[in-house]
Amino acid sequence: MRKRWLVIAIAAVLPSLPLTGSAHGCIKGAAVGGVVGHVAGHHAVAGAVAGCVIGHHHAKVKDTEAAAARPQQEQDSTAKSTGAAPAS
Repeated sequence: MRKRWLVIAIAAVLPSLPLTGSAHGCIKGAAVGGVVGHVAGHHAVAGAVAGCVIGHHHAKVKDTEAAAARPQQEQDSTAKSTGAAPAS
C-alpha cells in the first residue's frame, strides 16, 4: 500500500516540475548503467540513474572543453589569414 501512495505522490508532483533540462549523455549513460547494474546484482534502476548522472556530467565537461577550445581555434585561423604569429 505504501508503494502505491508513493507512486501517486510522485506522479502528482512530476507535471509541476520544469521541463528545461537537457539529456545530453543521459540516454547512453542510463543504458550502460542499467546493464551494469543488472549484472552486478539486479540493481538495473539504480545503475541507470547513476549512469545517467555520470553520462550527463561527461557530456557537460566535453561541451565546456569544446567551448573553451573554440576561441583558440578562431584566433589561430585569424592569425593564419593575416600572416601574423598565433597568440600564445
